[in-house]
Amino acid sequence: MAGSPDEIQLLQMLLKVLNAKTVIEIGVFTGYSLLATALALPEDGKIIAIDAVREFYEIGLPSIEKAGMTHKIDFRKSTALPVLDQLLSEEKNEGAFDFIFVDADKDNYLNYHERAVKLVRIGGIIAYDNTLWSGAVAASPDEPLPELDRMFAEHAKKFNTSMVADARIEVSQLSIADGVTLCHRIA
Repeated sequence: MAGSPDEIQLLQMLLKVLNAKTVIEIGVFTGYSLLATALALPEDGKIIAIDAVREFYEIGLPSIEKAGMTHKIDFRKSTALPVLDQLLSEEKNEGAFDFIFVDADKDNYLNYHERAVKLVRIGGIIAYDNTLWSGAVAASPDEPLPELDRMFAEHAKKFNTSMVADARIEVSQLSIADGVTLCHRIA
């Protein structure tokens, strides 16, 4: 349950191209993408890292510490929506983030998006992981799929359709890893 190396390398490059300093990561798990993000940020870069399970984060924490990146990370043990709402309750946070990476509960992607698009600056990027769900989004209704895959594929299709219709962003759907949707905020 970690990002693929090509996906992580792309995200690091995007962070550098954006000259990103402020990042939110929704869904940390063991911190592979979090560490990669921290390494791509300048010394004074900051990441708000949100995950409901601190124990998973602590599995990767020794690697983060060994890389000297703990000073860049503000880990928040919580589900994401309350943290995002709290951030939005402070006017200074609207449009204050350069990059947001979302890899948490897929059924909340649309809820995360409504908050993320307000938190990321115009010109910033929101990246959503797993938006092709191993190709299941293209499966025909009669194709045999495990129920879990069918459910997540439906969430992904609904999310992807919504992103195309959102006039606040430009969208690029990448077929690397399990699918990455990049949203460039333009309004």
